[in-house]
Parts: sequence; C-alpha cells; structure tokens
Amino acid sequence: MSRIGRTPVAIPAGVDVSIKGREVTVKGPRGSLSVEVAAPIEVSQADGTIKVTRPNDEGEIRALHGLSRSLIANMVTGVTAGFSKTLEIVGVGYRVQAKGKDLEFSLGFSHPVPVAAPEGITLRVETPTRFVVEGIDKQQVGEVAANIRKLRKPDPYKGKGVRYQGEQIRRKVGKAGK
Repeated sequence: MSRIGRTPVAIPAGVDVSIKGREVTVKGPRGSLSVEVAAPIEVSQADGTIKVTRPNDEGEIRALHGLSRSLIANMVTGVTAGFSKTLEIVGVGYRVQAKGKDLEFSLGFSHPVPVAAPEGITLRVETPTRFVVEGIDKQQVGEVAANIRKLRKPDPYKGKGVRYQGEQIRRKVGKAGK
C-alpha cells in the first residue's frame, strides 16, 4: 500500500472539511479550496483526520491514491499557513518594483515588463532583486512563479536572469579565445 496515501491527514483547529460525494472542500482562516477526487478513490472523515482509501492495487489506482491524499493535505496546509515561493533577480540593471498589487520588471529589454497578480495570489517585493509569490493554492503559486521565471530564464554563461531562491545554475564555459 502507498506510504503517502495511507497516512491520514490531520485537520487542525479552525479548519472545516466537508465531503460531498467526490467533492472535498476545505475552509480555513486564509480562505476556501476544493478538489474533485478521481473516481475509484474514497475519502472519509473521522476523529479529526481525513482518510483516503483505494479499492484495489492496480497501478493507475495506486498512483491516484497518493495523488489524492497529497492534494487534500496541500489544501489543508494552504488554508492554514499558505504557500510562498521566493525568486531572485541576478544581473546588472535587472530589478523589480511594486506597482500597486502588480509588479514591474526591468530585465534588460527595451521596455519594462508588467506582471499582474492573478486572483488569490499576492506579489510582494522584499528588495529590488528579490520578490515573493504567496497564496493558498500550491499549484497556482508554483505556476505564477514559473511564468515569472520564464520572462528571463537564468543564462548558463553569465548566470543572469530570474531564478528561484537557492537554485543552482549549471554554468557553461564560454568560447576559448586564441
């Protein structure tokens, strides 16, 4: 049996979980999230925990078992603590500044690049070269961070660009001169 799937999800105080058929809804102090669990997987709630079970040991069903449990655990974490990704900007003249709820990047292009914050996401500038993407939905936070990183991916020769905090960039050796 899946080690991830069989671990029950603890429900902290202040979090309300409702299960209606395949729809699991989690409400907490930061907001509300819901997910529809895949067909053969069953979800039950008892004694302050959520238990995810599967009917048999087929390969695809085993994969859905762990996935469903992880999605529910991420929802519980999201409505209580939330998720965040910190990104850094490396390069001479590369910077970010806040424009209300949105961000404006200077990334070496002839124009500034505006980025609007989607619904449920908060963009916060810590320094001109570091900013944070925050929200309650783990997938949405990761997707927004990845889309911002895509504006100017880290260059393997000089290391310039937008990168995740702590990300190691594999450097390449440049052309050998005579």
